[in-house]
Amino acid sequence: MRLLLLSNSTMPGEPFFTWPRQLVKDFLPAQRQRIAFVPFAAVSFSMDEYADTVAKMFDELGHELVSLHRASDPIAALDSTSAIAIGGGNSFQLLKLLYKHDLVRAIRHRAKDGLPYIGWSAGSNVACPTIMTTNDMPICEPPSLRAMNLVPWQINPHYTDQRIAGHGGESRDQRIAEYLELNRESTVVGLREGAALSVVRGAVSILGAGMRVFRRTKMPVDIGADRSLRIDLADVDNA
Repeated sequence: MRLLLLSNSTMPGEPFFTWPRQLVKDFLPAQRQRIAFVPFAAVSFSMDEYADTVAKMFDELGHELVSLHRASDPIAALDSTSAIAIGGGNSFQLLKLLYKHDLVRAIRHRAKDGLPYIGWSAGSNVACPTIMTTNDMPICEPPSLRAMNLVPWQINPHYTDQRIAGHGGESRDQRIAEYLELNRESTVVGLREGAALSVVRGAVSILGAGMRVFRRTKMPVDIGADRSLRIDLADVDNA
């Protein structure tokens, strides 16, 4: 498999997809690719608008976009492409529509066979075993919380260890601890803003801002940027 899992697409104050553009360019083959795009996570803006914005970005990188929401047969359209990108937005809406169009299994099989996979935010969530560590509100109900299981650990995109002064709600660390209390064998990767994981044939590389790894019985472990680890992220005490 070849996966590029981004925490976010855009940093505050920057144009769309500025910080990860070079990562995507390096990840994809240099020759022109036909990229299947999944805009299903869009809620407050249209899928057409989302697809057009992403198409412009990929065109600037020399690639062609095929948005699956415009295809009469999304699985056939997927089979005609050489890479896939799944955009951010609401993870529950994304997963619901992936199930509706029978794309959870189809994308999983293609990715397992080597189709390059790029996901950001919600698009990274659905690469995990479930979407249970998303930050999103469940504004709709997918048939299951189970996702593609392309990686064996959970991702929490947009991870921050910051606390809001005067705010009595749970911190991100507390919410992840709650998840681990009920899912005791799981590992959660808190992927900071401006960070990405590259997974290529079992080699995991941390790109950008770094991450924090959580397990129930151990203290969280911070791993800095630009590290290459050929290990299971459930065993990173000495990373």
